[in-house]
Amino acid sequence: MRGSERIEIGGVARAHGIRGEVVVVLHDPDSGALDRAESLWIDGAHHVVTSVRPGPHGWLVKLEGIDDRNRAELLRGHAVEMARDELELTEGEIVLDDLIGCRAVLPDGQPWGEVVAIQVGPQDRLVIHDGGLERLVPLVDELVVAIDLEAGQVTINPPEGLPEIPVEQGYKIPKR
Repeated sequence: MRGSERIEIGGVARAHGIRGEVVVVLHDPDSGALDRAESLWIDGAHHVVTSVRPGPHGWLVKLEGIDDRNRAELLRGHAVEMARDELELTEGEIVLDDLIGCRAVLPDGQPWGEVVAIQVGPQDRLVIHDGGLERLVPLVDELVVAIDLEAGQVTINPPEGLPEIPVEQGYKIPKR
């Protein structure tokens, strides 16, 4: 959530080996966030990181107190979070979760809804709700032309014919 102290960076895919390592798959495969991680939160529980190394299908992470495969296997499928202050963002980098709650506007300033979620995948997309409509906007420079986190505003230049999906009554945003 926008401005939260912890940021979801990925998830535990499975246990690795017999000594308690887990395979962590990051939302951003190019991220070096785990290189610096001293601690992580998995399913809301704090864990001290004792070692991290790249593996063929993700990062191999050893956590203090997780000393066998059975305990590591219990972490499978759970979200992995990292303290926001441990992330080292460079100029121009943002945390995607910080876009949630931002107003979406068109280049002329006309309101266009609110960013309610981020769909992470091969092409990340903003989920924008505007009244009873949902719009899925690929997160690319040609369509998302400006981001002002201080103002809580994202400027969108939507392509013609962008689908608008009616938001169902009682619809809940799926958790990433």
